[in-house]
Amino acid sequence: MQKILVLYYSKHGNTRQLARHIGRGIEQISGCEAVLRTVADIDPNDHQQPYTDPLVSHQDLKDCIGLAMGSPVRFGNMAAPLKHFIDSTSQQWLSGTLIDKPACVFTSSSSMHGGQETTLQSMLLPLLHHGMLIVGIPYSEPTLHTTQHGGTPYGASHLNTGTNKQLHKDEIELAQALGKRLAHTAMLLHHS
Repeated sequence: MQKILVLYYSKHGNTRQLARHIGRGIEQISGCEAVLRTVADIDPNDHQQPYTDPLVSHQDLKDCIGLAMGSPVRFGNMAAPLKHFIDSTSQQWLSGTLIDKPACVFTSSSSMHGGQETTLQSMLLPLLHHGMLIVGIPYSEPTLHTTQHGGTPYGASHLNTGTNKQLHKDEIELAQALGKRLAHTAMLLHHS
């Protein structure tokens, strides 16, 4: 089985829900296994929900053939714990661990215009520096045309208005489509 890393930080569980659905999409591609990993809080006073997935290691980056990375929106940017981990990957950058592996991104926010697209774009920047190949959600996905919830061409997303913490069916469909596309691309590249 080829491993696709689904790396995320989740404070309230919304980004973790997206990670799970991206993982389900990944596993729709024969021969692919979704490996879910999270990052630790860096502020001892800022406690996320108990870790339900193992903490990521640098070896996880080496072992994967593709990467999905997710974070809640923090002032239009990725959350500090995820950025802290990414900032620790200089050795992997120098050795080219992630070069030519496909990657995608995902996010969640509590407001419609809370910075989802800038957060997705901010997560793409270090992946481009690592030489990764970016995979988004193309408009050939019909739901991208009609959703009134999360989902962008830059990556999967979730809008939590406070009254509904569960992912909308559109968000689930787009997250799974993104995971499937990432895994399909990873397998094509891996076997080429």
